[in-house]
Amino acid sequence: MELYVVKSGDTIYQIARRYSTSADGIIFANQLQNPSVLSVGQALIIPNHETRRTVSRGDTLYSIARSHGVSPQRLIAANPHITDPNRIYPGQTVAIPADGRKMREIIVNGYATNAADSTLNATLPYLTFLSPFSYRSDLLGNLTPTFNLNLTLSGGQRTANLLTLTNLLEAGGFSSQIAHAVLTDQTVQDTFLENAEALLRHGGWYGVNVDFEYVYQFDRDSYNQFLRRLTQRMHQLGYIVVTALAPKLSDSQQGLLYSAHDYAAHGQTVDYVVLMTYEWGYTYGPAMAVAPINMVRRVLDYATQVMPAGKILMGVPNYGYDWTLPFVQGTAARSLTNIDAVTLAGQVGAGIQYDQAAQSPFFRYYDGDGRQHEVWFEDARSLRAKYALVDEYGLAGVSFWNLNHLFRTNFIVLESMFHVEKVL
Repeated sequence: MELYVVKSGDTIYQIARRYSTSADGIIFANQLQNPSVLSVGQALIIPNHETRRTVSRGDTLYSIARSHGVSPQRLIAANPHITDPNRIYPGQTVAIPADGRKMREIIVNGYATNAADSTLNATLPYLTFLSPFSYRSDLLGNLTPTFNLNLTLSGGQRTANLLTLTNLLEAGGFSSQIAHAVLTDQTVQDTFLENAEALLRHGGWYGVNVDFEYVYQFDRDSYNQFLRRLTQRMHQLGYIVVTALAPKLSDSQQGLLYSAHDYAAHGQTVDYVVLMTYEWGYTYGPAMAVAPINMVRRVLDYATQVMPAGKILMGVPNYGYDWTLPFVQGTAARSLTNIDAVTLAGQVGAGIQYDQAAQSPFFRYYDGDGRQHEVWFEDARSLRAKYALVDEYGLAGVSFWNLNHLFRTNFIVLESMFHVEKVL
């Protein structure tokens, strides 16, 4: 995999010639909706399987090494005909050495609610687990599905389905009261577990994925006890247990989203833990990166101190937001896909910038009414930076929220760095 950042005057056909590949291949890999319009600063995946590179104006051995994911030292060693590494010229051919490292197998989970069959078919090869979102509990422990997915597709791709259990309300939003009932009322909890077992027996599931959010702080111990009971029961039946946790920076972090999520207890009890390392930039907040890498690091720094890194699945967002500026409390950003974000930049003529601290792309533009907007999203650069954390921290893998829209670039980057473990 190669990565190219668009410069002023670039066209798809020029870029394709430069890398000795086809324009159609670049268009397909990047899902370009209008290939004739590129934005300065836009990151492109180049589907080039050649082992040689023709030098272009502005290239250096160091920039070429970086774009191919090899060290400058290895690149220099592979090109003994280049006597001065600081002097290369356009038209010169550079040999690209094979990486040579054995890629790790990692666990990859993905949540989805209403993905089309075509999207699932394109996504499932890159997943260990698919977690349809979700079966929601009511105050009595009854479980009702809220998703609309063709789960029969996953079996053919050797992707295991996880029964996702939540405390969602029918109208949307997480209910602290539902969680309280399931966690503290023995009769409700028994009904909940019996219903979960019935679904597991008849649905071809591999395990359960528990996502209880906005749990009362005083239910923290009850949640831990519930997980111990659930995990013991599931393991006896041959199923695994996964939980989803808010992105905490310390055990004492306050707030309804955080207090009852006990990292150490979950790490001791369940098989895998999804850390929801996203939503720093969110619908009702100010404009910023959805998953700034500096904040993701802080969560991982804490998490790996109190739970096994080999159980952690780092959350990765598959979306962006468009905020109207200046931010006014109570106003909402518009959610958009990563593909739509790049398309929008082209439509409004905005150059895409890249924030080094957050390791995330963004751009600003003015709408027809003269209002300024700011858009943050994910691209190949931000994804590569996030995936590098999996190796750095020794994590089990990653988990996507969500997979309703295909972002092909994501899986090209993932596949260039890891193999996906299949448990079926």
